[in-house]
Amino acid sequence: MRARSAYGLLAAQAISVTGTRMSALAVPWFVLQTTGDALLTGVTAFVEMSALVVARVLGGPLVDRIGLRVSSVGGDLIAGLVLGVVPLLYAAGHLGYPALLVLVGVVGLCRGPSDNAKYAMVPDVAAAAGWSTERAAGLADSVYRLGSLIGAPLGAVLITLAGAPVVIALDAASFLLAAALVAALVPVRPPVADPHEGGPGYLADLAAGLRFVVRDPLLRGIVGMVMLTNLLDQAMSAVLLPVWANERFHEAAPLGLVGGVLSAGAFAGSLLVSVYGAGLPRWRTFAAAFLLGAVPRLFVLTLPVGLPVIVAVTLAGGVLIGVINPLLSAAEFERIPAGLRARVLGAVGGLCWAGIPLGGLAGGVLAATFGAVGGILVVATVYLLVSLDPLIRRRTWRLMDRRDPVAVPVSAPR
Repeated sequence: MRARSAYGLLAAQAISVTGTRMSALAVPWFVLQTTGDALLTGVTAFVEMSALVVARVLGGPLVDRIGLRVSSVGGDLIAGLVLGVVPLLYAAGHLGYPALLVLVGVVGLCRGPSDNAKYAMVPDVAAAAGWSTERAAGLADSVYRLGSLIGAPLGAVLITLAGAPVVIALDAASFLLAAALVAALVPVRPPVADPHEGGPGYLADLAAGLRFVVRDPLLRGIVGMVMLTNLLDQAMSAVLLPVWANERFHEAAPLGLVGGVLSAGAFAGSLLVSVYGAGLPRWRTFAAAFLLGAVPRLFVLTLPVGLPVIVAVTLAGGVLIGVINPLLSAAEFERIPAGLRARVLGAVGGLCWAGIPLGGLAGGVLAATFGAVGGILVVATVYLLVSLDPLIRRRTWRLMDRRDPVAVPVSAPR
């Protein structure tokens, strides 16, 4: 019976991510079709993503105080209702671009705390279901990757068949369904008192979360590593890979194939962690997966080999990459006290995403300076150096290995 709350949370995450990935295509397409302005399209995406990142960091203390369940349900409910206004106003002929920008920004502000709350619930529903931390983290990452894998192509098909406003309406409905699942299946738990909590104010709470990240050597290492790799990944996906596919194959199909195979492999890797992760040595598995998964898939793009070889290496790399996030999440869940969980995870997530806006710019500079292959070589070399860090700074990264959980109450999340 207790496992029902865990499966309910996973289902809510899967539905929410799938809808969001559909909308991530539909909203820019809608703006481009209605305004004809690529700059306004970029501004819209920037506003939503910036609002989400800021809300995730700054909203953490509020999530901890209000409660994880209330924050998840309330954030999804408001986001769904606000996003649902977009197709309604459009159908009535009253949707101007400024209004769309405000609505999209509000959705981002609501998504940040809601997504953070769902993620912070994972350790508690796992404990209630009797799951290992690795299984819970692996399944959470699996549904995220599955939603991403399904949502983008499904959104593209539905945009073609029904139009962008319909897809935006479906995303709004996905928020409401996710809110209903969490409200119905994830029980309330009382607040958890924690000696690390800040003080009688928002700023004190925010400072307590940031201070915990700064003082924890493993969390500092995770933030620095993921911030840089997110920048590099964005440089690859936004600029270097499209330029590479165009220069080498003169078509977009190989780009889609490489991206799809990488995502499918990562989904399989995260599922493997959910099944076998509890028996694996965390630090050693993470270090090997990071080095062997991230680096060869980049260097192979620069070699004079055929597309089948590239796809095979990318698939293998994707499986190993899928192992990384669940192991990092499991370590985070065990290190962060329950009373600080939302604000610390929000700070870690927001800081890790800080490199993404710079990734496209870096990719453009690399492509213009060195060409696609030269730029990929630079990215691959930096990735290699970063992937060696867990092997060089062993004292820090060995902190990933299992410890007695500091705050995983055997009760349902609030």
